[in-house]
Amino acid sequence: MTLENKVENQVLNQVRTQVLNQVWNQVWKQARNQVTDQVWGQVANQVLDQVWKQARNQVLDQVWNQVRNQISNDLRK
Repeated sequence: MTLENKVENQVLNQVRTQVLNQVWNQVWKQARNQVTDQVWGQVANQVLDQVWKQARNQVLDQVWNQVRNQISNDLRK
């Protein structure tokens, strides 16, 4: 094998390695971002659902207490 062939093979190997690494990094980033987006979406939805349920329950409890107290007061009169 001539020196020229050795250098050519080394350059080709290096280029191939860089290209493979770049492709792998890009695929990995996309996959990771998709998973992160999906997980984040689920977590955000769960948190929003929980906050919404708590807020709704508090409002309903408050309204119900006011109505019950008003009825109770009306009945005493």
